[in-house]
Amino acid sequence: MFSGQEGVTIKTIFVQGPVPGFRLLFVLVLSLVLIVADARFDRLEEVRSRISTFLAPVFWLGNAPDRLGDWFAGLVTPREDLVSENEALKARLMILERRALKYAAVAAENNRLRELMNASGTLDDRVVVAEVVGVSPDPYSHEVIINKGSRDGVSAGQAILDANGLMGQVLYTSAFTSRVLLISDSSHAVPVEVLRNGLRAILLGNGDIGQLELVHVPDTGDIREGDVLVSSGLGGRFPKGYPVAEVSSITKDPGAPFITIHAEPMASLSRSKLVLVVFQEAGAAGAGELYDQQDDGEGGSAGDAEPGEAR
Repeated sequence: MFSGQEGVTIKTIFVQGPVPGFRLLFVLVLSLVLIVADARFDRLEEVRSRISTFLAPVFWLGNAPDRLGDWFAGLVTPREDLVSENEALKARLMILERRALKYAAVAAENNRLRELMNASGTLDDRVVVAEVVGVSPDPYSHEVIINKGSRDGVSAGQAILDANGLMGQVLYTSAFTSRVLLISDSSHAVPVEVLRNGLRAILLGNGDIGQLELVHVPDTGDIREGDVLVSSGLGGRFPKGYPVAEVSSITKDPGAPFITIHAEPMASLSRSKLVLVVFQEAGAAGAGELYDQQDDGEGGSAGDAEPGEAR
């Protein structure tokens, strides 16, 4: 009888409990509840965070053998592999440096384009952006070449601007390029007026890229250093109101009917890479009219200046 009871006791110890199918169903239902609670109500975010924090050392220990192996392999890397890797890194560095230089040039060009966009926004006339692609080798001729020509609608006599002011005008064109006469050329003249009071005069080029001469200003004229000179529009060649130069010095000679005035061009004549070609409204003067310094020098005032032929 005792053995029977003992047999019953041993049987009770190894009882398996609920059937495996019920366990599986319970686990599935619990998983579904947890998924819904996490996805719809965000109830398990804090629990997940705590578990991840708790298991971080386990992850680190799991990756430790691999990191240790990489570290040990690095200690015994052959010299040839190190030299090869060093050469590859140097080559990549050169490529990246070249790209950096290129990106710097692109950034500078973008800045110039932004300046031109700001400048063109203040104009009422239609403009086209062009690039300076050449400079005249003649030291006595201040001319540049732009990459817009007759196929782009450019014609002789059109005004050329940069982001700061008037640069010159188109001398003549070909199909793909145009030659521009700068305002500093000794044969170029621009009718201008003082922005402050409207006093008119003629601004002449004298062959100096950084200095212009203002003529036909009487000794009683109201003009000061720092005055801004803008195109007056007389003669129909240059539209009215474009900034041209700033008065830099005034010299009054006793007994002379006119005062000697020098001005600095507003445009960067020797540095501008991108320029604006201005298309005037209909009714402007025909192509081929340029202000000649010799003809203008015989006139008495800006209002009497007549357009002449360029040299």
